Amino acid sequence: MDSESGLPIEPVYGPGAPAGWDPAVALGEPGGFPYTRGVYPTMYTSRPWTMRQYAGFGTAAESNRRYHQLIEAGTAGLSVAFDLPTQMGYDSDAKMAYGEVGKVGVAIDSIEDMRVLFDGIPLDQVSTSMTINAPAAVLLLLYQLVAEEQGVASDKLTGTVQNDILKEYIARGTYIFPPKPSLRMVADTFRYCRDEIPRWNTISISGYHMAEAGATPVQEIAFTLANAKEYVRAAVESGLDVDSFAPRLSFFFVARTTLLEEVAKFRAARRIWAHIMRDEFGAKNPKSQMLRFHTQTAGVQLTAQQPEVNMVRVAIQALGAVLGGTQSLHTNSYDEAIALPTEKAARLALRTQQVIANESDLTRTVDPFAGSYAVESMTDDIEEATRALIGQVEEFGGAVNAIEKGFQKAEIERSAYRTALEIDNAERVVVGVNKFRTDADEPYEPLRVDPAIGEAQAAKLAKLREERDGAEVSRRLDELRALAEKEGAQAEGGDVSAGHANLLYPLREALRARATVGEVCDALRDVWGVYVPPDAY
Repeated sequence: MDSESGLPIEPVYGPGAPAGWDPAVALGEPGGFPYTRGVYPTMYTSRPWTMRQYAGFGTAAESNRRYHQLIEAGTAGLSVAFDLPTQMGYDSDAKMAYGEVGKVGVAIDSIEDMRVLFDGIPLDQVSTSMTINAPAAVLLLLYQLVAEEQGVASDKLTGTVQNDILKEYIARGTYIFPPKPSLRMVADTFRYCRDEIPRWNTISISGYHMAEAGATPVQEIAFTLANAKEYVRAAVESGLDVDSFAPRLSFFFVARTTLLEEVAKFRAARRIWAHIMRDEFGAKNPKSQMLRFHTQTAGVQLTAQQPEVNMVRVAIQALGAVLGGTQSLHTNSYDEAIALPTEKAARLALRTQQVIANESDLTRTVDPFAGSYAVESMTDDIEEATRALIGQVEEFGGAVNAIEKGFQKAEIERSAYRTALEIDNAERVVVGVNKFRTDADEPYEPLRVDPAIGEAQAAKLAKLREERDGAEVSRRLDELRALAEKEGAQAEGGDVSAGHANLLYPLREALRARATVGEVCDALRDVWGVYVPPDAY
């Protein structure tokens, strides 16, 4: 029987498995190199992981109400979902946004929407993760400006902006600009946060979306770590010292129902990253060598058939994340395969984590699978296969070159096709879909988004443009375009450590003047153009 990654799983493991295994080299101590056993010495014995629930739909006001409900239910961190137009850098009144406003997340067009989104939420007391990539810097700056209005100093802000543009070219498709200017924005965000928002995690390098597109566990971590190497190279080449930014790098992975392989995957990923940062990039700060990650349970494994069974799937997936040593966790709601989660389903998803943390004994010891013949063997197997696949990416000259050749996308598509065939042929059991089916499912009333949201957002935008200082907005957008054209130019009053002006400073001032998300992204489109994907590899 093979694993999800196509690696053999033996019926029985015993002494000598894995062969030549030395715990001192492979494991170390919890909180010590190579961090196989976890990035902190005490892990959950001193405090549990951050329970972060992902939410965002409709208008900013609707999402704000959901955030207050989650905080009252015990959520320690918020995770914001943005609608598709926002992710693509379009305003809600753009032609490209028609029919999509508020559907898969919250619509954010300007500082006014961001102000409503976090109304009554003290931004110095919550940790906020924002799932946004191509316009990541834009949403981060809006968040900073709203915090400023609340009187919260930027050095008090904590959270993460996903900012992982490379995986968009591989798996999701919500890119705007070509890879090279996009990497410039990533590096500029690293520098900006180092100087302005020092406690912020500047990127969450994501394997989750690749897994949702069909990547195996080995492909998930191999392509994620290959992307991470590209970001580190870009930052170092722009003039940053590796230890000045690497401690703020974070990662984002999936947790599937194949619990043992998932635990092994997380342990292998930590070990590989520790060696990459120390041996390839010369990172000396232990925090630069630590792979800290957020986990979300596998949405792709949820089914619309017999949706209540998803509660069981999510619980198993959450166990895999916790046993694998995640730093924060989002548990999907059982109804997400049908529609946006209802309030009751979202609360139950959070309660799943709270039961694991408070009623199980998993928070009483660190890395309980350490020394397991099976898990240690699987960890070694995944590490070996992952290193080999990273090597293939490097043969192209790195992740960007491989993306431009379509390599990662084609590999994931092949895996996804193979999985689909196995499900269709009932070689892979999916309870309620190809086995243990029922004649009829119980009725379910999904949460629906009001289609009038698009019209309401368009009206707000018209009012905003009428009331603001249009000449000031135009001047700020011209400054942004000019700076985007002058890569390599020396900044005036900005950060020049990389030898060129940091785009986030003029971007911030344009947003402060009430320029919209779409307007600032259009200004950069004017200079950089848009990305056109290559033919299949």
